Amino acid sequence: MSTDRPDASAADPTTPTPGPSAPSPDHTASGPADTGSPEAEPTPSGSGAAADADTTPDAEPDPAPAAADSVEAGLDEPEPDAVPAAGEAGNADPTPADSGEAGDGGPGAEPPVSGRGGVGESPAGSETPAVSEAAAELAAQKVERERIARRKAERQAPVEAGGKLSGKAADLLAAVRAVEGGEKPPALYFDDAPAAPRKAVAATAPPPPRNPEPAAGPTPDAVASVEAVLTRGGAPAALAGAATTALGEDAADLLAEDPWRLLAVAAVRPAQADGFARALLGPEAGPADERRAAALVGWLLEQAALKGHTALEAPTLESALAQYGVPAPAEALERAIGDGAVLVFNEGEEAEAEEAEEGEEAGEDTGPVRVLVGLEGYALAEESLADGLARLAGGFDTPADWGGGSELIRAAAGHGLVTHTGGEAARAEPRALAAAARDLGLRVCLAAHAPAPDAVTTAGLLAGTEGPGRDADGRFALDLLIVLDAPQLDVETAAALVESVPDGARLVLSGDPGVLGSAGPGRVFADVLAARACPQVVSRVPDPGPVGELVSGIGIGELNQVDAPGKEVVIVPVRDAGEAVHRTVQLVAESVPRAFGIPADSVQVITPGHGGSAGTRALNTALKERLNPGPGRFGGFDPGDRVVHVPSPGRAVPATVVSADARGLHLDGAGARIVVPKDRVESQVRHGWAVTAHQAVGARWPAVVVVLPGDAAQALSRDWVYTAFGRAERHLSVVHGVDQALAHAVAQVPPKPRTTRLTGLLSALAEAAREKPGE
Repeated sequence: MSTDRPDASAADPTTPTPGPSAPSPDHTASGPADTGSPEAEPTPSGSGAAADADTTPDAEPDPAPAAADSVEAGLDEPEPDAVPAAGEAGNADPTPADSGEAGDGGPGAEPPVSGRGGVGESPAGSETPAVSEAAAELAAQKVERERIARRKAERQAPVEAGGKLSGKAADLLAAVRAVEGGEKPPALYFDDAPAAPRKAVAATAPPPPRNPEPAAGPTPDAVASVEAVLTRGGAPAALAGAATTALGEDAADLLAEDPWRLLAVAAVRPAQADGFARALLGPEAGPADERRAAALVGWLLEQAALKGHTALEAPTLESALAQYGVPAPAEALERAIGDGAVLVFNEGEEAEAEEAEEGEEAGEDTGPVRVLVGLEGYALAEESLADGLARLAGGFDTPADWGGGSELIRAAAGHGLVTHTGGEAARAEPRALAAAARDLGLRVCLAAHAPAPDAVTTAGLLAGTEGPGRDADGRFALDLLIVLDAPQLDVETAAALVESVPDGARLVLSGDPGVLGSAGPGRVFADVLAARACPQVVSRVPDPGPVGELVSGIGIGELNQVDAPGKEVVIVPVRDAGEAVHRTVQLVAESVPRAFGIPADSVQVITPGHGGSAGTRALNTALKERLNPGPGRFGGFDPGDRVVHVPSPGRAVPATVVSADARGLHLDGAGARIVVPKDRVESQVRHGWAVTAHQAVGARWPAVVVVLPGDAAQALSRDWVYTAFGRAERHLSVVHGVDQALAHAVAQVPPKPRTTRLTGLLSALAEAAREKPGE
């Protein structure tokens, strides 16, 4: 590696100079609080406001003082004042992130009532006179009003020890109490993995249109009603649209009855919801309010999902509730489980279950059972994904004759589900598989996270705008689906993808397990590898050149100095963030183009976060001023600006600004014209000369400049460094201002763990399939 001196007048990789002196061992670089994601923007603590909420997949809620249990779970901590004075909700950000998610139901939603007949129904065997449809409808409405009134009256009194619960809800509460007491609860109280793979039901829904109509927004009357409630509670009226989208047309009534349901809005934190509740309810709103506890349970699980978790351990969730001032967190969690707001699971491998049974027979104490709590949506997605993967894995009894070939080709010929791991150079192997399958006359589709040659994007494939389309059953019209960048699959995307693969088709999941994980919840690729439920092909093709050698060492926790005779890797030491920005602009605009003949628009800058003095905002401002100065007449953008379009969390599409008109901002993304509506430009488009590693994953550039300012030291981890450095094809410059923090991150800061259930579900299904091979 080459090293430039910090006092050099220009960052020129053609002029190697001695590196900086090593800092003292006890030196610790200052940096932002660790928020659980290297892409999170540090913000001032203690404000309680969601200021400058970021809509990109790298943005996360503002961090708060750390506590051991919640940090391990990836949860944010409570503000210093759990229940602020009335009106404090006014600190909420008036422009929350456009999450695009609607809160259906929630902790306060009415559970379904069994045994209620429809209009005109009567008990079997009874004879009742015929009534008109109008009379029946009026009678049904009366019954429904009485039921709602009765439920509201019941909720005025606290639920003690589950005494007012029955059936499954009471069983679940008893199971949780047994776990807290160190006993083993009966297995039937938990929703365990199915005993055998279930046969998939053929989809009957018609294929989605290639240009689907946008979903209808909330009605003006509903938004106006919510504005009135928000104003009465001292919250910004600008939150009305997001609140109505999240809670539905009855949002005003729901908020008036349960103010803490404001937490369904992405930008709102518990401190603001507490202030809003005190303004509406007065002294009656306190930390012990059951409505507050129920809303906090759902909010904490949603915050955990932002960190990649699909579930949390019950003790961790109870600890987080206690930190937010809930006086009886275990009872609050029991009530949430009993109301059906969250689900509880017995997490354990099949071997653990067998050991527990043997221990019971011998009269031994098998110890407490690990209990997980999760939201219904993510739980169903994981179970559906496990069923779909098991269906594909068991789809072939005998291997097909594909004429030999590579190990990957032979594995795909004989199995319906195969995983393939390797670095950037290994991507040639699944492409060779695709070519071989096409030669055999098979219908093949290659999908990738980001735009790639000869591949469709995963998002486009699911939306129906790219790829082979769907058959009459709603499944993909293909015989082999190869997914590159499989580590970027979150659990919901993976479930939708696997469900769309038809019976008799093959699925190959390929990717580099060392890169950053998905922006959404889950660790699908890692869980499939850990379950060992299908053949695993490991590529032995090394990444070439000095950059490949450097990245390969990082993958095993070693930051080695590599021989780079052609200045393929250059270290540029800097003393502070201002110098880091200055040297970065020099590298992009002058040094790299002059030394390597790579134009400035093919040089990508990668930095740990959006905020800070050397984050993407500061760097993009400086790079725009140098490379494409202009007044920003199109909402801050000018023709020729490099941007990233973020149509949904987890997706970042590189593009260039073309023009703007009444329809919105026109972008050119990989040769395709993209029109971003005016009202979404601010939330979905940002300048793209500098991006975060999460936004860069899946793509590569001829030259990359990685900026490591001193305040980013705590955000670094091995997978972040591996991802950022690995985006370079020919040249890598590292603007280095973190001293020994870089080597420390590579050697001792592994990827943050995620709590998921997929590995256990897949293992159970695979074991059941092995025990019953004939079924």
